[in-house]
Amino acid sequence: MMHQTVTRAVVCAAALTCTVAAQAATFSDTSIGYRYGTDYAEPFNNNAISKDIISLNHVSGYKYGTNFFNADMLLSDNKDQAGAGSNNGAQEVYIVYRNTVELEKLTGSPYKFGPVRGVGLTGGFDFNTKTDAGYNSKKRMLVAGPTFMMDVPGFLNVSLLVLWESNAPYNTFSKVSTPRYSYDAHAMLGAAWGIPLGASGLSFEGFANIIAAKGKNESGGDSAAETNFDMQLMYDLSGALGVAPKSLKVGLEYQYWKNKFGNDSDGVAGRGAFAKTPMVRVEYHF
Repeated sequence: MMHQTVTRAVVCAAALTCTVAAQAATFSDTSIGYRYGTDYAEPFNNNAISKDIISLNHVSGYKYGTNFFNADMLLSDNKDQAGAGSNNGAQEVYIVYRNTVELEKLTGSPYKFGPVRGVGLTGGFDFNTKTDAGYNSKKRMLVAGPTFMMDVPGFLNVSLLVLWESNAPYNTFSKVSTPRYSYDAHAMLGAAWGIPLGASGLSFEGFANIIAAKGKNESGGDSAAETNFDMQLMYDLSGALGVAPKSLKVGLEYQYWKNKFGNDSDGVAGRGAFAKTPMVRVEYHF
């Protein structure tokens, strides 16, 4: 009950922050993206899965910091079944929101040292819902911790966050519905970056998360530490098409995700808990 109350409070606060920040944005970038691959992986599923992923992404600055929002709609082929006995593929929505308050903007004093150009305090949440044959995830997660903004071309932000995660899955094979279960609070070292490669029109973008084990799972088994690297080499096609710079980007993406969602890839979760996925990616910014 306490976790649900906190979740509602954070979501409401985040929505209010987004509204206020949008009214006084110092910069803003919104994009719609599409990516596709044929070698996605899901725990307890040994099949190579094809997925179409449609994304809505928004980042903006306001008086005291930045907002980041991303919503992915993930559409699997039937190797990732929508339900027991179904010939259709699973559908998933995964939402991420982060708000970073920069201490220099808040206090008026610089926070610079070594390669660090600024320090912020980050809070936010992850939320997902998925319809699939085995697990039907209903994840909720709150995050909070410091972020260090590195002095590089473009941006490189490194965060040390505490995660409070819960889930309430439903198994369509066994017809077992698990009451919402809270894992142990655990740490994540995360990085996000977007670095232009000179005047080539290319940029190196992505994120990396190293996530500590989160204690026992809802079945009483041990969780495993996760490593999730998602790297993109993107090219700005805007000039060739005569549209505004950075409006249309295309590129290649690769994801390396070991022990996906805390499932041990050396255990019963099998090869599906170890994703090594190449993708093509397109983004339209407006």
